[in-house]
Amino acid sequence: MAVAVRLQRVAKQYGDHLAVDDVSLDIEEGRFVTLLGPSGSGKTTLLMMIAGFVQPTAGRIFAGARDITHLAPERREFGMVFQGYALFPNMTVAENIAFALRIRKVDKASVAREVDRMLDTVRLTSLGGRLPRELSGGQQQRVALARALIFHPKVLLLDEPLSALDKKLRGGLQEELRDLHRRLGTTFVFVTHDQDEALSMSDEIVIVNRGRIVQHGLPKILYDCPASHFVADFLGRSNFVDGTIATVTDRSIAYRVGEHRFEQAIAPGAGIDGVSHKVLIGLRPEKIALSMTRPSGAGNHLRAEVRKATYEGADYHVRVATDIGDMQVMVPAWRSLFEPAPGSPVWLSWASDASVILRDDR
Repeated sequence: MAVAVRLQRVAKQYGDHLAVDDVSLDIEEGRFVTLLGPSGSGKTTLLMMIAGFVQPTAGRIFAGARDITHLAPERREFGMVFQGYALFPNMTVAENIAFALRIRKVDKASVAREVDRMLDTVRLTSLGGRLPRELSGGQQQRVALARALIFHPKVLLLDEPLSALDKKLRGGLQEELRDLHRRLGTTFVFVTHDQDEALSMSDEIVIVNRGRIVQHGLPKILYDCPASHFVADFLGRSNFVDGTIATVTDRSIAYRVGEHRFEQAIAPGAGIDGVSHKVLIGLRPEKIALSMTRPSGAGNHLRAEVRKATYEGADYHVRVATDIGDMQVMVPAWRSLFEPAPGSPVWLSWASDASVILRDDR
């Protein structure tokens, strides 16, 4: 697939602070790519360098085969949607949407036709004559999207565009934005710090921390197979177990934690360190089974005691105490055979392939 945007060893330094550190990334045409990271990670700086509002200290940026590193933002022909909408308050919805075509001196008939098309695309057909202050937050964001898309940009850049909206409205616009991407086929580069938002919307997630890309790939791969402690901890909930390798085979290792011994599946040729080396295991709470009695059969088993159970609608978020430290478990609430109560003795169990070996970057 062709590359829409290429970052080649890009860096940005502000005085003594290195905001972006030697980042290389290919963003393929037509993909919905999310830059995800905590506040101050460098994700917005990366987006602003792609847009042209921030100049890199080092490295090069390409749009396809064209070097745009030092090209002015308006000459890059990228659409941009900001967190605060940035609508013109004294212009109507239609005039806001038309702005990008008018500064390009497109004839009036074509402008009117394109504005009608975009109003229909973002489901604001009857609101073209209103001012931004007469719209809800979600409607204003749709106007901003329409204005950014009306000139058919090859790439649309979105800087946390949904962060100012309430949870319910945000969820609805997430679905609409994803549907809009599918219909248009435009390359979307989206910035957020919301993990759930990134997982539900993206074709690919790029996780950024301390100015560097720490992992990128399909959402399911990043969630199920995080590479490091940071990724597993930032993207969803995780339990972390520090162990010592006891045995190694082609497809599994056994590791010890105190007096306990557990099995961990590995891929053939995984290059695991030998016996007596330390190993860090990551285990998602929803991949642990919780029961009142010791489970039978193969797998990892561990006795525990319920410390706290929080009802979260679909699930109970249960914290338990074990010999290897406190752990968290997600228990489906609907028709659950077990309602966890503090002080209850329980058993935890998980398959050897439910957990992953992590790089320890703590």
